[in-house]
Amino acid sequence: MSTAVQSFRPVQITSRGEELVSGAEIVVQSLVNQGVDVVFAYPGGASMPIHQALTRFRDKIRVVLPRHEQGGGFAAQGYARSTGKVGVCMSTSGPGATNLITPVADAKLDSVPIIAITGQVATPVIGTDAFQETPIVEVSRSVTKHHYLVTDVRDLARVMREAFFVASTDRPGPVLIDIPKNVQIAQTKPDYDAPMDLPGYRPRTALARPEEIREIAEAIHKARRPVIYAGGGVITSGADAELREFVEKTNIPVAMTAMGLGGFPGDHPLSLDMLGMHGSVYANYAVAECDLLLAFGVRFDDRVTGKVAEFAKNAVIVHIDVDPSEINKIKQAHIASVSDLRYALRELNRIVRPPEDISEWLEKIRVWKETEPFCFREHPDAILPQQAIHELWKLTKDRDAIITTGVGQHQMWTAQFYKFRKPRTWLSSLGLGTMGFGLPAAMGAKVAHPEKLVIDIDGDGSFLMNIQEMATCHCEKIPVKVLLLNNQHLGMVVQWEDRFHARNRAHTYLGPVDQPEAVGLGEGLVPKHCYPDFVALAKGFSWRARHVRHKSELIAGLKEMIESDEPYLLDVLVPYQEHVLPMIPSGMTVRELIRE
Repeated sequence: MSTAVQSFRPVQITSRGEELVSGAEIVVQSLVNQGVDVVFAYPGGASMPIHQALTRFRDKIRVVLPRHEQGGGFAAQGYARSTGKVGVCMSTSGPGATNLITPVADAKLDSVPIIAITGQVATPVIGTDAFQETPIVEVSRSVTKHHYLVTDVRDLARVMREAFFVASTDRPGPVLIDIPKNVQIAQTKPDYDAPMDLPGYRPRTALARPEEIREIAEAIHKARRPVIYAGGGVITSGADAELREFVEKTNIPVAMTAMGLGGFPGDHPLSLDMLGMHGSVYANYAVAECDLLLAFGVRFDDRVTGKVAEFAKNAVIVHIDVDPSEINKIKQAHIASVSDLRYALRELNRIVRPPEDISEWLEKIRVWKETEPFCFREHPDAILPQQAIHELWKLTKDRDAIITTGVGQHQMWTAQFYKFRKPRTWLSSLGLGTMGFGLPAAMGAKVAHPEKLVIDIDGDGSFLMNIQEMATCHCEKIPVKVLLLNNQHLGMVVQWEDRFHARNRAHTYLGPVDQPEAVGLGEGLVPKHCYPDFVALAKGFSWRARHVRHKSELIAGLKEMIESDEPYLLDVLVPYQEHVLPMIPSGMTVRELIRE
């Protein structure tokens, strides 16, 4: 039993006659100063002073109470990914803080700017294994862009300002601020304009040098088989308009990473859609055969490259990225520029000349697109997940919609069959691949954009991981929609079992263990018994909900979901035998591509 006492007399650190402000109030005023209008925060003993302070700023900051700290962290991500602004989440110490680690790690890999504020036990008992103590700065060290343990209230205003600066400059990322309870209670006169103290961090907007721009432009003019490989940097830098202008000037086709979807219109004639493991055949063929690869805001992730030595092996590689650590990290670039991508594209657009003649190359790509498109074989009875996503896209493509996903097959099918036209309309956990991301991310996006249609396309495995946020959506009046593609299995793992493990089911069935599907002996396209009853669960959370079990019900169900002004779950039963295709097995090349 802990004997630590966590009640403190406020420490007054100021001269006579000056206004005293508590650390908690400094934190909240700093949030206001940074333009924060919503915080996703779950209270506890070590963060109560900040929550008390937040109640005095209700006219400026909305506090959304998630039902799990992880949900709050992903909601902050949904807010940040959909707006480009810094998202803020908060928890108490110990288990509350550790529950934030997954969304923090997720934000690090996908370069999402969030601030995670954690309460901490009082400074006198740090290191004594006090009640609900974890050394969260040490726990988070490798998955944050920066982190703080604030032990002096006089540092708080400066630290808060620094945190937002670090999170949002250069390559964005998460910053964690750990604040002991006695520091929240202590008082001082804050200096919100105190000089920042960030030795070694000198962010500047890196700009491509004129000679680099000229060299890239010359390489483009000489190319005969050029391809653009566009990643999340296009969206982060706000370079989507410049990329489109560049494509219109050069007529060069664009393959996108999963992070880059929406950075270039998916329905544009020069879009090659997504490349990589589950990318289009034509994108992967084009990269394999190109003689110039224009890598814009990418990190040559293994799910894109496969076998690195064979990736674009005959191409001159141009790599433009704001983060110098990404240059030559995975793939050697022939021409490299550390630069803000938007600036580099603007400068290229000023001088670039189109390649002399790429008509033969474009015709080759046109044939690939025509003969090997993303496709699925409709079944006379079953609703295929690809079909459900495609129908949703047809119904919403002219709406102002934001789509989130969980992680797994449904995520990749969404990337394939929902054609994103604009940036920040596709929100998905891609670097870390975190199941449970979809619902809370949709929640954060809807809070940021109450006027937009926000839909989480999810799988039953992912959805169950943060299902408690259905309560948040009802209680906080956040009318998100969930298209649940329910196959009763961990679909992507099942796909790998089918392909590489002789269909041996190793704990991938999500129903009762006494059902035949648990050991791979199920009959028919879908399990005879569905567990749990998601519609009953949804109604228990006061959501509107509907089962769809027949193809004839799909369109009506989608329309009902879209038009609802309340939170709505559409539970669509789909076959578990479907595979995401095409597929390039991990570490292999386009030569090993699986089509069926």
